[in-house]
Amino acid sequence: MSIKERAKPRVVCLILGGGKGTRLYPLTKERAKPAVSFGGKYRLVDIPLSNCINSNFRKIYLLTQFNSTSLHMHITNSYNFDRFSGGFVEILAAEQTLENDRFYEGTADSVRKSFQHFKSQNPTHYIILSGDQLYRMDLRSFMESHLQSGAGISIATTVVNRQAASRYGIMKIDDTNRIIEFREKPSPDTDLSAWKIPQEVKASLPSSDKEYLASMGIYIFNAPVLEALLYNTDAKDFGKEVIPNAIGSHIMNAFIFDGYWEDIGTIRSFYDASIQLTDIDPAFNFYDEDEPIYTHMRNLPPSKINRASIYATLTSEGCVITDCMLNRSIIGVRSFIENNSVLEGVIMMGADYYENKIEKERNNELGIPHLGIGRNCSIARTIIDKNARIGNNVRINVNGNRYENGDHGTFYSADGIIVIRKGAIIPDGTVI
Repeated sequence: MSIKERAKPRVVCLILGGGKGTRLYPLTKERAKPAVSFGGKYRLVDIPLSNCINSNFRKIYLLTQFNSTSLHMHITNSYNFDRFSGGFVEILAAEQTLENDRFYEGTADSVRKSFQHFKSQNPTHYIILSGDQLYRMDLRSFMESHLQSGAGISIATTVVNRQAASRYGIMKIDDTNRIIEFREKPSPDTDLSAWKIPQEVKASLPSSDKEYLASMGIYIFNAPVLEALLYNTDAKDFGKEVIPNAIGSHIMNAFIFDGYWEDIGTIRSFYDASIQLTDIDPAFNFYDEDEPIYTHMRNLPPSKINRASIYATLTSEGCVITDCMLNRSIIGVRSFIENNSVLEGVIMMGADYYENKIEKERNNELGIPHLGIGRNCSIARTIIDKNARIGNNVRINVNGNRYENGDHGTFYSADGIIVIRKGAIIPDGTVI
């Protein structure tokens, strides 16, 4: 092995599957946050995985714990590298061992308890990513910035205004991008005037009224630094404990990312980020041949449109759409939409399977609607989870009814958005 080859960083990427995802409930009732369907045919986890693959960092571990079955199935069916590439996507579920019989207790704790698995790769650096964020980043540029800075830790940051600053970890930096202080989610009344981006740094950024640097929850650690920080403490979380505790004892660099980034942590943020995909020039664009977003290859037939008026809508493969109107909506795989139905601002996640003739006849006898949306329906500002059955003459979120945030049986309400549960049955004539 040459000196040049020995000097090349050996990078391991760790994608954190997250906790229970209560703010995305009920989409996370039966699945982990990274497994939530997105953009019609993708899962949220496809975003960080694709960023890693497109950056040619292909040794990837996915750390999971809650409701991880569908996530495991998706990864197994989607990411299989050839044996000569040396790449892999390996799932590490929380496990009990002779040394530890407790499950993950935070982001840092999940990495600490999994060291035994990925240390065998003898990495020089770890890239730590979240499994539920929407962005496209060349991680090679992030790594190059880290190496040039001479830092032991680098944090990917985005520029925010004062109002948004209270939702994130905020950093104070000097004019060389060195992090000198870190504060996790400062209260709205905290004086942050001394934390504004230095003018020398701000001059190199696009002009805006955003003056603070927020952590994106994306980190690079030199391997010895991460191991020392986690082995010598019982810190559970990177943002709340590990990063603040490392200030002063380790050189920390801020990598300022000026592209689109959205932390999809709530129903509202998920809905807004999804509907924005239908814009003529979306902030996040799937249509990039050089940096594609990868997902499960399903080998489904092309969608069949039996006459329809469709505006600013994404339609996935395997759908049958008949004589209806769709506007600013996202239609997932295997979706069926029948005559005279109108969808306005709807995210329809589709189905995991097709009903066969025998199943349809049996459901007809039982009075159960077919998978998909029936005839003469009108639906607006609604997320329809997978395998839902919506009968004929159903009206959802079009009558001006306002529901309290929370659970209402077959549906859930959040900030004026209705969520139809996975596998829900909505009878003919229902009005929500």
